[in-house]
Amino acid sequence: MIPEYSPRTSETTRTRCHYGQAAEPNQNRCGLLSEIKTPIKNELFTDHYTIIPGKELGRGKFAVVRKCVEKCTGREYAAKFMRKRRKGQDCRLEIIHEVAVLELATASQRVVNLHQVYEMAAEMVLVLQFAAGGEIFNQCVAERDEAFKEEDVKRLMRQILEGVSFLHRNNMVHLDLKPQNILLTSDALLGDIKIVDFGLSRMVSSNQELREIMGTPEYVAPEILNYEPISTATDMWSIGVLAYVMLTGISPFLGEDKQETFLNISQINISYQEEELEHVDQAAITFIKALLIKEPQNRATAEECLQHQWLQPKEKKQAEATTAVKETTSPTKCPSEPVSPESPIREEEKEGPVTEELIVVAAYTLGQCRQSTDKEVINPDQKAISKRFKFEEPFSALQEVPGEFIY
Repeated sequence: MIPEYSPRTSETTRTRCHYGQAAEPNQNRCGLLSEIKTPIKNELFTDHYTIIPGKELGRGKFAVVRKCVEKCTGREYAAKFMRKRRKGQDCRLEIIHEVAVLELATASQRVVNLHQVYEMAAEMVLVLQFAAGGEIFNQCVAERDEAFKEEDVKRLMRQILEGVSFLHRNNMVHLDLKPQNILLTSDALLGDIKIVDFGLSRMVSSNQELREIMGTPEYVAPEILNYEPISTATDMWSIGVLAYVMLTGISPFLGEDKQETFLNISQINISYQEEELEHVDQAAITFIKALLIKEPQNRATAEECLQHQWLQPKEKKQAEATTAVKETTSPTKCPSEPVSPESPIREEEKEGPVTEELIVVAAYTLGQCRQSTDKEVINPDQKAISKRFKFEEPFSALQEVPGEFIY
């Protein structure tokens, strides 16, 4: 089912929360936090910060992010200016929720730090840690010789999963994980990642069922499109798409328009035969397949992904391989077990990670992949270009929140 989206009806039907018990005191009916500890300053922002001319870091429909310098310390920050009223509606509570999430994530080094909050008549300003390396999007869409190497992707993916795992342990889902919302701390060497933009994030719990149509089209999970319950597994689908994009520079489900994109997602129309994947470790493919599964309950969790074979350091892989060889060649074997000349090879295969084998069994693809059509097979270069460099902002008709700014 691909829903038809209408701005007229979205305001009243985009969210439905079902409760078995009362919500937590700090949580309203739609998964938003409502209490913060950070003091809100009502002073003039420019009395304390100098906005750097021409240093606009990003812009959305209702927010803009500018680079600024704190006058008393000389430190650089990113100031996120957010309008409190959007299309005639008071959205201050959504801004408060974003502040509350950043407070909750203070203990995670993979989430951008909140420094201060200012409030003026028409807008609020979130003063955030400045990430000099910018979005990972820039390297995702770079030419392949300038793009991320697989080892880079593995290191950054481990860090992304550490941040997402922290959020999920605290019953928080991001719901807009994409290259534009993953920043790098350094622009000289490849820095560490910082997850940003919690404007769509929600609290989830066993006491409520949360359904919303929200997110960026190319990254939304099937359950979003089907208006089914949101869970931490919804983020894990986006992680699978993100891994594919980081490795190839290609958006796997992108269609000619949003409806085709949604259809590709609903039918899991994805190709693992792209030229860009030819030299990628097969373990990376099993990693992605463990996430791009239609049923949310069958997707790997963030913790399970961190233990996946693909993300293990080379030293650990070599140690495991050595151990496997020793166990294979060990003279001690149960006498009752039949031994054939091929036993050592088969035994080595059986000693491989069980989780990887389960991943292969659980992963599946529905429908015929777009990439197998005659039109695209004739001209593979054109196909790659058509899928690259097009990453859309979150659904504007349903959730008027900034999608293009990077914080």
